[in-house]
Amino acid sequence: MSYNTAVAVDDRRTLAKPLLAALDIGGTKIAGGLVDADGTLLHHVQLPTPARGSAREMRDAVDTVLDRLARHPLWACVRAVGIGSAGPVDTRAGTVSPVNIPSWRAFPIRAEVAAHPAVQDLPVVLGGDAVAMTAAEHWRGAARPYRNALCLVVSTGVGAGLVIDGRLHTGPSGNAGHLGHISIDFAGRPCPCGSHGCLEGLASGTAIARHAAENGWQAPGGDTTAAAVAASAEQGDPVALRAYDRAARALAAGIAATATLIEIDAAVVGGGVAKAGDVLFDPLRKHLAAYAALPFAARVLVVPAHLGTDAGLVGAAALARPAITAH
Repeated sequence: MSYNTAVAVDDRRTLAKPLLAALDIGGTKIAGGLVDADGTLLHHVQLPTPARGSAREMRDAVDTVLDRLARHPLWACVRAVGIGSAGPVDTRAGTVSPVNIPSWRAFPIRAEVAAHPAVQDLPVVLGGDAVAMTAAEHWRGAARPYRNALCLVVSTGVGAGLVIDGRLHTGPSGNAGHLGHISIDFAGRPCPCGSHGCLEGLASGTAIARHAAENGWQAPGGDTTAAAVAASAEQGDPVALRAYDRAARALAAGIAATATLIEIDAAVVGGGVAKAGDVLFDPLRKHLAAYAALPFAARVLVVPAHLGTDAGLVGAAALARPAITAH
């Protein structure tokens, strides 16, 4: 378990303010946090995701995170719970079917969280993890200056969310902006989602590492992660550079398509792969200039996300913010 108190809790005024509890459920970790109404993460806990385990093991991990959150003194100030989960999600039904968690198909996560003893009687709001990141970056991060933005999470997979006319756009089921699963290579690899040639299969950290290894890249010390590929690229390794260029080209195609379809001001890029910095952003901007050919699309800015690893929890809290007023 990882345990962290992000902000010292010694001010009695903090205890008087309404807080939001947040869950960030992904393929590698399940995190829980307490967030204040200004978007500051006050406390968080984290467990590894038993992604290959049973539905019960997954549910038990979520319950354990909630148990540990609820033991914190600030829990008494919680007025709503937000969940950002890997998807697809169905916000109407309150269910999730994460592509990378096989045991969860139409899993009733909202009802399961609402049934937790510490959560009963609190409103529970569900959204996709990329939508949550988008909410966070629009509330407190890099998307704040823009009324129309695409926010991407490029990590184990590729997720995205949309801000349109200054408001988070989730779509009827909560999956609007699911950019990682648009097909950009008709003859491409089969994707776990059931389609072929998905953007995620070319641009995710998993895809970057796989492509580099398949083309002769030698992982230093056996580290086969996208971060290790980025380190090699920074040293000028041509295979590593091509792997990132390929990923950047796929992302540029997706951003350009979005810009052409709905007109956006900016694309905010976060997630673990974005930590590669110029190794990713330089070819991304170059390829976007080629793909976003129409004048209104060519104006799109590409900017790095600001909130880093806090984005998932701050974003899940952002999804639940409206429920504080209604509670």
